[in-house]
Amino acid sequence: MKILILNGPNLNLISQRDSQLYGNKDFNKVLNELKNEFREVSFTYFQSNSEGELIDKIQEASDKYDGLIINPGGYAHTSVAIKDALEICKIPKVEVHLSNLAKREEYRQTLLTASSCDGYISGFKDLGYYLAVNAIIRIASDKK
Repeated sequence: MKILILNGPNLNLISQRDSQLYGNKDFNKVLNELKNEFREVSFTYFQSNSEGELIDKIQEASDKYDGLIINPGGYAHTSVAIKDALEICKIPKVEVHLSNLAKREEYRQTLLTASSCDGYISGFKDLGYYLAVNAIIRIASDKK
Protein backbone atom coordinates (compact mmCIF):
# COMPACT_ATOMS: atom_id res chain seq x y z
CA MET A 1 0.00 0.00 0.00
CA LYS A 2 1.23 3.49 -0.88
CA ILE A 3 0.09 6.52 1.13
CA LEU A 4 0.82 10.16 0.39
CA ILE A 5 1.03 12.50 3.39
CA LEU A 6 0.58 16.19 2.60
CA ASN A 7 1.23 18.90 5.17
CA GLY A 8 0.28 22.49 4.49
CA PRO A 9 1.53 25.87 5.61
CA ASN A 10 3.67 26.29 8.73
CA LEU A 11 3.76 22.57 9.44
CA ASN A 12 7.44 22.59 8.51
CA LEU A 13 7.92 24.59 11.74
CA ILE A 14 5.68 22.46 13.94
CA SER A 15 8.36 21.92 16.59
CA GLN A 16 8.53 25.71 17.04
CA ARG A 17 4.79 26.17 17.63
CA ASP A 18 2.79 25.89 20.86
CA SER A 19 3.48 22.35 22.05
CA GLN A 20 0.28 22.32 24.14
CA LEU A 21 -1.73 22.61 20.92
CA TYR A 22 0.48 20.88 18.37
CA GLY A 23 2.76 18.53 20.29
CA ASN A 24 6.53 18.72 20.33
CA LYS A 25 7.63 16.35 17.58
CA ASP A 26 9.27 17.42 14.38
CA PHE A 27 7.37 15.83 11.49
CA ASN A 28 10.43 13.95 10.25
CA LYS A 29 10.41 12.08 13.57
CA VAL A 30 6.70 11.34 13.15
CA LEU A 31 7.32 10.08 9.61
CA ASN A 32 10.11 7.77 10.76
CA GLU A 33 7.86 6.40 13.50
CA LEU A 34 5.08 5.79 10.96
CA LYS A 35 7.50 3.92 8.70
CA ASN A 36 8.57 1.72 11.62
CA GLU A 37 5.00 1.11 12.80
CA PHE A 38 3.51 0.40 9.36
CA ARG A 39 6.20 -1.54 7.53
CA GLU A 40 3.69 -2.74 4.91
CA VAL A 41 3.03 0.86 3.84
CA SER A 42 5.22 2.92 1.55
CA PHE A 43 4.95 6.57 2.59
CA THR A 44 5.62 9.62 0.48
CA TYR A 45 5.75 12.92 2.32
CA PHE A 46 5.36 16.44 0.95
CA GLN A 47 5.03 19.76 2.77
CA SER A 48 4.39 23.12 1.20
CA ASN A 49 3.34 26.58 2.22
CA SER A 50 1.95 27.00 -1.30
CA GLU A 51 -1.68 26.21 -2.05
CA GLY A 52 -0.95 25.48 -5.71
CA GLU A 53 1.79 22.95 -4.92
CA LEU A 54 -0.57 21.08 -2.57
CA ILE A 55 -3.26 21.04 -5.26
CA ASP A 56 -0.79 19.65 -7.80
CA LYS A 57 0.07 16.77 -5.45
CA ILE A 58 -3.61 16.04 -4.76
CA GLN A 59 -4.35 15.98 -8.49
CA GLU A 60 -1.55 13.44 -9.07
CA ALA A 61 -2.48 11.24 -6.09
CA SER A 62 -5.21 9.06 -7.61
CA ASP A 63 -2.82 7.60 -10.17
CA LYS A 64 0.10 7.01 -7.78
CA TYR A 65 -1.24 6.19 -4.31
CA ASP A 66 -3.75 4.05 -2.47
CA GLY A 67 -4.55 6.70 0.12
CA LEU A 68 -4.00 10.33 1.07
CA ILE A 69 -3.53 11.93 4.48
CA ILE A 70 -3.70 15.71 4.43
CA ASN A 71 -3.14 18.30 7.08
CA PRO A 72 -4.00 21.43 5.11
CA GLY A 73 -3.18 23.70 8.06
CA GLY A 74 -4.88 27.07 7.75
CA TYR A 75 -6.02 26.23 4.21
CA ALA A 76 -8.62 23.92 5.79
CA HIS A 77 -10.65 27.00 6.66
CA THR A 78 -10.17 28.99 3.48
CA SER A 79 -9.36 26.94 0.39
CA VAL A 80 -12.18 26.08 -1.96
CA ALA A 81 -9.50 25.10 -4.48
CA ILE A 82 -8.01 22.41 -2.21
CA LYS A 83 -11.55 21.24 -1.33
CA ASP A 84 -12.32 20.86 -5.04
CA ALA A 85 -9.07 18.98 -5.73
CA LEU A 86 -9.81 16.59 -2.85
CA GLU A 87 -13.32 16.03 -4.20
CA ILE A 88 -11.91 14.99 -7.58
CA CYS A 89 -9.33 12.66 -5.97
CA LYS A 90 -10.93 9.20 -5.79
CA ILE A 91 -8.65 7.39 -3.31
CA PRO A 92 -9.39 7.16 0.44
CA LYS A 93 -8.60 10.50 2.09
CA VAL A 94 -8.30 11.49 5.76
CA GLU A 95 -7.76 15.03 6.99
CA VAL A 96 -5.66 15.45 10.15
CA HIS A 97 -5.38 18.41 12.50
CA LEU A 98 -2.91 18.30 15.37
CA SER A 99 -4.85 20.62 17.65
CA ASN A 100 -8.41 20.12 18.85
CA LEU A 101 -10.21 22.53 16.55
CA ALA A 102 -13.39 22.37 18.64
CA LYS A 103 -11.47 24.17 21.40
CA ARG A 104 -9.96 26.77 19.10
CA GLU A 105 -11.00 30.14 17.69
CA GLU A 106 -14.34 30.48 15.95
CA TYR A 107 -12.78 30.95 12.52
CA ARG A 108 -11.20 27.49 12.84
CA GLN A 109 -14.62 25.86 13.26
CA THR A 110 -15.35 25.92 9.52
CA LEU A 111 -13.54 23.13 7.69
CA LEU A 112 -13.98 23.54 3.95
CA THR A 113 -11.60 20.76 2.98
CA ALA A 114 -12.76 18.06 5.42
CA SER A 115 -16.08 17.63 3.65
CA SER A 116 -14.19 16.32 0.59
CA CYS A 117 -12.43 13.64 2.65
CA ASP A 118 -13.71 10.35 4.03
CA GLY A 119 -13.30 11.82 7.50
CA TYR A 120 -11.12 13.97 9.69
CA ILE A 121 -9.18 13.59 12.92
CA SER A 122 -8.59 16.53 15.23
CA GLY A 123 -6.92 17.03 18.58
CA PHE A 124 -4.64 14.04 18.98
CA LYS A 125 -1.42 15.82 17.96
CA ASP A 126 0.91 13.40 16.07
CA LEU A 127 -1.25 10.41 17.05
CA GLY A 128 -3.73 11.71 14.47
CA TYR A 129 -1.43 10.54 11.67
CA TYR A 130 -1.33 6.99 13.09
CA LEU A 131 -5.11 6.97 13.35
CA ALA A 132 -5.36 8.23 9.77
CA VAL A 133 -3.09 5.45 8.46
CA ASN A 134 -5.25 2.87 10.22
CA ALA A 135 -8.37 4.46 8.77
CA ILE A 136 -6.99 4.43 5.23
CA ILE A 137 -5.91 0.79 5.52
CA ARG A 138 -9.40 -0.12 6.71
CA ILE A 139 -11.23 1.99 4.09
CA ALA A 140 -9.07 0.57 1.29
CA SER A 141 -9.61 -3.03 2.43
CA ASP A 142 -13.38 -2.47 2.74
CA LYS A 143 -13.50 -1.24 -0.87
CA LYS A 144 -11.93 -4.45 -2.21
